[in-house]
Amino acid sequence: MELQEAIRTRTSIRAFKSDPVPFETVQELLEIAARAPSGTNVQPWKVHVVAGKARDELVEKLLAYRDENPADTAQEFDHSNKRVEPYLSRMRALGKEMYGLIGIPKGDQKRSWEQWGRNYKFFDAPVGLIFTVDKELDARSWLDIGMFMQTFMLAAKERGLDTCAQGAWNMFWKATRETLNVPEEEYIICGMSLGYADPDDPVNTLISEREPVAGFTTFHGYAEASAETA
Repeated sequence: MELQEAIRTRTSIRAFKSDPVPFETVQELLEIAARAPSGTNVQPWKVHVVAGKARDELVEKLLAYRDENPADTAQEFDHSNKRVEPYLSRMRALGKEMYGLIGIPKGDQKRSWEQWGRNYKFFDAPVGLIFTVDKELDARSWLDIGMFMQTFMLAAKERGLDTCAQGAWNMFWKATRETLNVPEEEYIICGMSLGYADPDDPVNTLISEREPVAGFTTFHGYAEASAETA
């Protein structure tokens, strides 16, 4: 698969087949992702990979903790989001389309809560990844981890695998920290599902919209761009 094809066809998959992903494949993907850039080469990323019994144990303990502590959703780090426009509309449009595809009507809190809980099953993917970072590092290192994750996801897509980056894993993080023995000196940032997409699940037909270049870019010094906007 060409790089541009991997970029254009990568989507967030929320239903996976149970087909296993070999250890060697995951290791190779991590080696490729490690070539991602980072400020002054600090390489701040840390990854916990779970599969088999380790994955099942994490899923079981996280869901049990969630059932016992449903209100304990506060992130360990500052995660303020004022939900202003245009971001609020984009978020709502995605949620409306996704829940519509799987038949969950607006206001059905029970089924919505159940669907959200599928995050903590890695959407049935056979492999889960949990990303952490040293607390002493600043936001620049968090950007580096984002580039690492994107590199990993594109490398996976090139090999016929699919992924879903999951911010949900920075909620109920206490259970994850205890189960995986994540040091107190590290933040649990997010998770990721890795596996083969289930082509028969309607949720995987969701293709989120993207803003046109003109909607997020200001060109400086290009006569052609100035003429187009005149």
